Amino acid sequence: MLIGVPKELKNHEYRIGMTPSGVAELIADRHIVMVEKDGGSAVGFTDEDYLSAGAAVVDTAEEIFDRAELIVKVKEPQPQECKMLRSHQTLFTYLHLAPDPEQTRLLIASGATCIAYETVTSVDGSLPLLTPMSEVAGRMAAQEVAHCLEKAQGGKGILPGGVPGVPAANILVIGGGVVGINAARMAMGMGAQVTLADRSLKRLQEIDTWFGGRLQTVYSSRSNIEELLPRIDAVIGAVLVPGAAAPKLITRGMLGLIKPGSVLVDVAIDQGGCFETSKPTTHEDPTFTINGIVHYCVANMPGAVARTSTLALTNVTQPFVTALANQGVLKALTNDPHLMAGLNVHNRRITLQPVAQAHGYEFVEPRQALESKNPGENS
Repeated sequence: MLIGVPKELKNHEYRIGMTPSGVAELIADRHIVMVEKDGGSAVGFTDEDYLSAGAAVVDTAEEIFDRAELIVKVKEPQPQECKMLRSHQTLFTYLHLAPDPEQTRLLIASGATCIAYETVTSVDGSLPLLTPMSEVAGRMAAQEVAHCLEKAQGGKGILPGGVPGVPAANILVIGGGVVGINAARMAMGMGAQVTLADRSLKRLQEIDTWFGGRLQTVYSSRSNIEELLPRIDAVIGAVLVPGAAAPKLITRGMLGLIKPGSVLVDVAIDQGGCFETSKPTTHEDPTFTINGIVHYCVANMPGAVARTSTLALTNVTQPFVTALANQGVLKALTNDPHLMAGLNVHNRRITLQPVAQAHGYEFVEPRQALESKNPGENS
């Protein structure tokens, strides 16, 4: 199989979809790999590294999109990339389609098979290709709270851990999944007072067992959150509904309960954000202020620590890339129900129900889509 790895286009996105060691594995299995020039240079992987691994280094993304059968990326394709996709190709990357009608429309129009990292599942029901980036984003969220609380950044001028005689910051983490646990752990490590809210009592019991009295837990109801907001210095939004748009847990009206100089970090922004006032920002211009409240809503947070993120991501994506290449895309999907769960678009049909619901498309079961012809084909 001919596999292509283009350079990422998103603002300050330095990750790359495959490492030289991953390329070497595919070359050993007699596949052909093309990598765009300087695609991994920002994370310490030179063109010479890829050449030594057996890849061909090409000058432009256009050559990759023109020739590759399987395209491996990190972030969702930008419009110009979507328009280069063709029906014989498979795209394997993060997609986050539920809050993105334009990308959804363009991927349907391309006819390509599109598999999303974030909806691939595992035996235990977790999301193995999302987990490492959730770990990174959660840990970064606490760092960004600390930075944004600085007075020069528009914050209250509070040190998260305080000092002897001066209280620590109060941080609310909404969501007890991978992001939330990592955010809470880092914030507690800074010495902050942390409260974690979640709607699963079982999950809250687990978290209480892990952290004991060092972490406060609360059931995530609107009234409980409203009661907490007046004394909170920062909120980290860490909720996830797999494949679907994030629920809005803090409304515009609730901002009136939050003191000016407080910070909202919306880690769910890739899925549309969990604060009503959120809008995607970039590493170049990461924050904006509403009612004196600093919002941090960078849509590719792990890209800031690109080497760590690339290594963590490719550790988990490589076995799936190998399966797609060795077995062929359709057979790999059919043989692995967990990879099949990652199928979002095939034969110009939406094969993930939350995406179909979000944009008003007909939902087609993945196996049915794999067995059917393109709309409009003659029988």
